[in-house]
Amino acid sequence: MSPCVTDAARTLGCRDGAAASHLKLISLVVIFISSIVGISSPIFLARYFQGKPVYDKAILVIKCFAAGVILSTSLVHVLPEAFAALSDCHVASRHPWKDFPFAGLVMLLGALLALFVDLTASSHVEHGQSKPSGEYFPVVTQEGTTGKKVGKDLPNEELVKLKQKLVSQVLEIGIIFHSVVIGATMGMSQNQCTIRPLVAALAFHQVFEGMGLGGCIAQAEFKTGTVAYTCFMFSATTPMGIVLGMVVFAVTGYGDSSPNALIMEGLLGSMSSGILIYMAMVDLIALDFFHNKLMASQTWLKKASFIALALGSTSMSILALWA
Repeated sequence: MSPCVTDAARTLGCRDGAAASHLKLISLVVIFISSIVGISSPIFLARYFQGKPVYDKAILVIKCFAAGVILSTSLVHVLPEAFAALSDCHVASRHPWKDFPFAGLVMLLGALLALFVDLTASSHVEHGQSKPSGEYFPVVTQEGTTGKKVGKDLPNEELVKLKQKLVSQVLEIGIIFHSVVIGATMGMSQNQCTIRPLVAALAFHQVFEGMGLGGCIAQAEFKTGTVAYTCFMFSATTPMGIVLGMVVFAVTGYGDSSPNALIMEGLLGSMSSGILIYMAMVDLIALDFFHNKLMASQTWLKKASFIALALGSTSMSILALWA
């Protein structure tokens, strides 16, 4: 008997469409609320510390915890699930999926895409800020007063803030990919034995992943409207993915074990993983631990930041036992 037939026989007793739909409706509310709690916590925490002497240090520690969560999300959750989807017996027995490790290739493309976006946007920002303003200021000389064209550059702090905003936006794109894949996979599933533990596990998953994104948003200091919009989009993405999965199953009959669904899950998951790995390692961890003057000048802050990074990674990794 083939592994696919064995798996189908094992899950037959758990397949109950009505019970699965009921659990999915409950999950919409639970996951939405937990996502709001997760992403808003670091933002409110940053607002609490704002104006206090420890503000910059608190933001740095929160961001390092967030980097650990995001790195663990990509390596422990997203990437293994993508490999598992594309190596499933329904997919791996077909051409070209059995001939090449497409999950690794698409993850590489995701990382290169994140690098390309990062380079393009950074170059655009730096070029835009280095243009002369075209204003003329009077300059007094021995011959009299003449006009001289003076170029003005924005302070380095402004460039840093623009960079942080860019990091937050690209990071959200990677997380949204991941959230849609999780939600759609759950929405297509008719296996109540799988969905029941996933509801609780995904709630905690969204809390920690939200904290990761929220930490970056807090440091970028977006306007209130942008922060509210970003928080809503993150919170609504997984529930929207669940609804999308339910609609796809109702229209096409594709379940979570359908070859087409597995291929889409594997490709989107791999792309998301590449983006998240790049963002965590390059724009969060390397940037803070090697190029942050505040951390370089205070040894205790570097130790605290590393502990926060390890705690973020550990907390998200433990969730892999259930989701």
